[in-house]
Amino acid sequence: MVQSLSSVHPDAKIGENVTISPFVTIEGNVVIGDNTYIHPNVVIMDGARIGKNCRIFPGAVIAGIPQDLKFNGEETTAEIGDRTTIRECVTVNRGTAAKSKTIVGNDCLLMAYSHTAHDCVLGNNVILGNATQLAGEVEIDDHAIASGGTLVHQFTRIGKHAMIQGGSRISKDIPPYIIVGREPITYSGVNIIGLRRRGFDNETISAIQEIYRILYQAGLNYKDAVKQIEEKIPYSVEKETIVSFIQNSQRGIVRGYFE
Repeated sequence: MVQSLSSVHPDAKIGENVTISPFVTIEGNVVIGDNTYIHPNVVIMDGARIGKNCRIFPGAVIAGIPQDLKFNGEETTAEIGDRTTIRECVTVNRGTAAKSKTIVGNDCLLMAYSHTAHDCVLGNNVILGNATQLAGEVEIDDHAIASGGTLVHQFTRIGKHAMIQGGSRISKDIPPYIIVGREPITYSGVNIIGLRRRGFDNETISAIQEIYRILYQAGLNYKDAVKQIEEKIPYSVEKETIVSFIQNSQRGIVRGYFE
């Protein structure tokens, strides 16, 4: 279902039941999965790999070359998972030699004017609010939400189920399951509402709250806090996720409100 006013390179691999509206440009080294709908004035460039059942709205540009001075024309990709929605004027750049690909997972929502730079990795069910800007090599885990106008520094990591207040400037790693906000950015509590919506029971949420009480409100440095968490909190997937995230943070984690 390709409109005559579109430009589709003959080498592009287009799946079944794909709708390509007028004034769309699709270059040659492109793969688009079944049942995807591409609205007018979308540009899909070499290196794009788009999954099934996606929706791409007017003005979006997928797989543009990186805005990175070290990029030297290497063959890289921008990979979009299944059932992901990309709204108006979103840009997703392809990777560089650093990772060779930019990845956006399944069931994501990238709202209007958001930007995902080279070599970023977004998990599944991630939401980027309007005009959120991700610098290069940012990692965002499953179910995290960056509200409108969030600015994320390169190499920053955002943990799963985290919620970021609109207009925030992120330069430190954001651990899983929490809300961050204020200026400068600080820990603002556990994302209780989001966790309940995703099926976490009260016992699990209480355990997460206790972990962050030790981390941010017990007056300990992070190394001692992690040691106390490991000693006092019973094993759970959530505990291991939090501890591993903190121990592997290269930029350091966001500060607590009382620090």
